[in-house]
Amino acid sequence: MKRLLVATLLLYLLLIQPNHPAAMTWGALALFPLDLPPLLLALVLAGDGRLGRALRAVLVAVLLAIAALKLADYASFIAFNRGFNLAADLNLVAAGWLLAQSALGPLLAWLGAAAAVVVLVGCTCALWWAMGQWARLRLPVPRAALGVLLVLTTGLAVAEIGRARGAWALPPALNALLPGAAFTTRVGLERIEQFSQTRADLRAFSAAAQNDPMQDQGPFFGALSGRDMVIVYVESYGRSSFDNPLYAPTHTTTLRRIEADLATNGLAMRSGWATAPMVGGQSWLAHGSVAAGLWLDTQARNRAMLASPRRTLFHYAQEAGLRTVAIKPAHILPWPEGAFFGFEAIYNAADLGYAGLPLNWVTMPDQYTLHALDRLELGRRPRPPILAQVALISSHAPWVPVVDLVAWEDLGDGRIFDPWALAGPSPEEVWRDHDRVRDQFRLSLDYSLRAVGAWAARQAADAPLVIVLGDHEPARFVSGNDGFDVPIHVIGPPDLVARFARLGWVEGLIPAPGTPAQRMDSLRDTFLTLLSDP
Repeated sequence: MKRLLVATLLLYLLLIQPNHPAAMTWGALALFPLDLPPLLLALVLAGDGRLGRALRAVLVAVLLAIAALKLADYASFIAFNRGFNLAADLNLVAAGWLLAQSALGPLLAWLGAAAAVVVLVGCTCALWWAMGQWARLRLPVPRAALGVLLVLTTGLAVAEIGRARGAWALPPALNALLPGAAFTTRVGLERIEQFSQTRADLRAFSAAAQNDPMQDQGPFFGALSGRDMVIVYVESYGRSSFDNPLYAPTHTTTLRRIEADLATNGLAMRSGWATAPMVGGQSWLAHGSVAAGLWLDTQARNRAMLASPRRTLFHYAQEAGLRTVAIKPAHILPWPEGAFFGFEAIYNAADLGYAGLPLNWVTMPDQYTLHALDRLELGRRPRPPILAQVALISSHAPWVPVVDLVAWEDLGDGRIFDPWALAGPSPEEVWRDHDRVRDQFRLSLDYSLRAVGAWAARQAADAPLVIVLGDHEPARFVSGNDGFDVPIHVIGPPDLVARFARLGWVEGLIPAPGTPAQRMDSLRDTFLTLLSDP
């Protein structure tokens, strides 16, 4: 009897396993899994023969797969504020592995992977054993009666699933007979439906990607009149920098100082909000949404975009006579997808000339990256006007170490930053304490803002139009914010910046809280429209 109780407890815990951080409470233990009785009855009826063992193998595989999806949901809700999409998010496994190696160190990351394998094998054996206890049980009840019970309990589980999914409303009397939820079965069914819906969404998205409303418009970029335009993405820069009291005092104070410096140098500024398609990571989805004018909220959509004939902001810039440039300090491997976007020059990490030590995941500080843009492109003469996209990374997790600004003339090949790379706490130390993680995020993002502000002020003599925006919010446990909005700032010559007043963006570098946010996929067409004549 003890073995049977332990086996039942194991199955009970597996079936009530939550898939969302908010559900990870002691109260979850009291939620009875309505899919447990039909599971146990099916095992008893199938027995321990060949049919029974085949059923057990299928059930173990299915339940472990759903348990893994629940764990993936849990992690995805923490990082991205959404569930895991099997059809679109498998690439996140590799990205998560790289980040784990950076944040925890290779040794701990590999130990964690080994522990995960051990846990998987242990769970498989435990499930097989637990189901075997019920398969070998012989109850003094006619099999026909067990069959009736199986039908009735399955019906209750189906009724609860339909009620939870809004497929039907149950009478009050029947609602009272549903003391729990068939949550695990519902998760499995929802993932099958989600996979099908994702495939259908991708077909519709692929068709939309070929219908470009700007295709027959133009000419574009006439308002620049030969000036450069630089789009700068600040990693993990979101609305939380203005709304979260942990960050707002630091970041808004820094922005006001930058604002005063830029104004002294004769530059105008306006600020608003943009809505990113994701939070917590996958910055390339934000970059692609802005460039292509398409809503890229999954990697599957990104792949569909790359396979389409879509014309990006940079294609239209080329047609207008601008040289298109991408500065990508995070790319330590080749970026073949860059050819899709219409860049004439792509500078990955190895192309930027940085000879200093890496700063954990961050290959080089933002100040060096911006200086490399000056050295490699903006400082060249003669040259055509440039449209550049710069993806800064100093405010990327794990947020250690935090460097400081140095004199621009002392940057050299970046080795001046080596003392910071060798000092300070390690990621392993910082990430043991969530409060410490948040403080490191505050400091690293503040450095990025100061670097951008100092760089923009240096351009005042021949000012480009600079668009500074966040790519996404950091993970929810860091941002403390449930939204997807990021700040967007326009800095440059007053006549160009004034064009953005019609969007309702306010003067300065502090966006008004009530300014409506523009989705990132609308920004391509907004830039093309506002920067064209008249």
